[in-house]
Amino acid sequence: MAFLELLHLSKAFDQPAVRDVSLNLRRGHILSLLGPSGCGKTTLLRLIAGLEQPDKGQVRFGGRDITKTPAHLRQFGFMFQEFALFPHMNVLENVAYGLKMQRQSRRDIQMRAGEMLDLVGLSHMTTRNVPDLAGGERQRVALARSLAPKPQLLMLDEPLGSLDRALRERLMLDIRRILNALEMTAIFVTHDQTEALMVADISAVMNEGGIEQIDAPEPLYLNPKSLFVARFLGFTNLIAGTITPAGAVRSKLGLLYPPEISGEERGAVTVILRPEGAHLAESSHLNGHSPMADDNLQITGRITSRLFTGRSYRTAITIDTDTELVFNLPIETPPPHIGEAIYLVVNTDKMVTIRA
Repeated sequence: MAFLELLHLSKAFDQPAVRDVSLNLRRGHILSLLGPSGCGKTTLLRLIAGLEQPDKGQVRFGGRDITKTPAHLRQFGFMFQEFALFPHMNVLENVAYGLKMQRQSRRDIQMRAGEMLDLVGLSHMTTRNVPDLAGGERQRVALARSLAPKPQLLMLDEPLGSLDRALRERLMLDIRRILNALEMTAIFVTHDQTEALMVADISAVMNEGGIEQIDAPEPLYLNPKSLFVARFLGFTNLIAGTITPAGAVRSKLGLLYPPEISGEERGAVTVILRPEGAHLAESSHLNGHSPMADDNLQITGRITSRLFTGRSYRTAITIDTDTELVFNLPIETPPPHIGEAIYLVVNTDKMVTIRA
């Protein structure tokens, strides 16, 4: 049974902000609401929290309709990008604040606050003043404070947005570890694809107030269902084509053979050539754009950029005047330099088809 259930939620201000959103979230799972600015993810979070009332639809939690339940009675926890820590309180006092509001005993407050600080790795900083903390430390205090009152659902709105990239990547794994350790049900709002894929059990990609696709991280990345989702996840090698009776896709690169296409289908499609799906061709296979015997695609182009990332060479290749492809090529065999010709094999099993 769904722990949290949204049924056809809609909300408009000057224009629609959330459009007919329905989803289910199981107890102990982490959901990410993922999308660009203005897509409706924060409004949807506020509807779930009770900070906004929907124009239509229903919010159910634990089998109960809580659509009209005030926010302060929902027993949800919140963590925001600004952290909103009290600067006049030390670390322990900040974490204990929600417990004091619950009128718990001093002994229980000290024990629970200490447990949460130990969980986030700050048990040695109980008397540290907030202004003296680094950004990552403040984030951990804010997380401990949100978790201390034992919320039924934790809501995180861009919690890592103000941190630098290296620190964000380190804290992503920490947040997931901590939430899993507590078996906490959580909703994580972000515009960052990496955050969503690393932290969440399931991600809902939002666009113009609606959900374009909802899936676990791996199938979401491996099988985007729309051009919007593909572009938002960072795919740029999007090749338009039409399906042939032989089960191939005719495109400006020649015939493509995505594994899921059959000759029984017809119509226009877009084929994604995954950036990790190419490698340098052997000299014996340099024969233009023709598909090879195993149905892999061979392409010829000229390198326009070549960036070493540590894990691969991010290489942009111009095929013709209006076609540029980008691949992450293995570092074991460095690609030619900028301006030089390159010959690549694109693996068929790294192609994904989006139906028009």
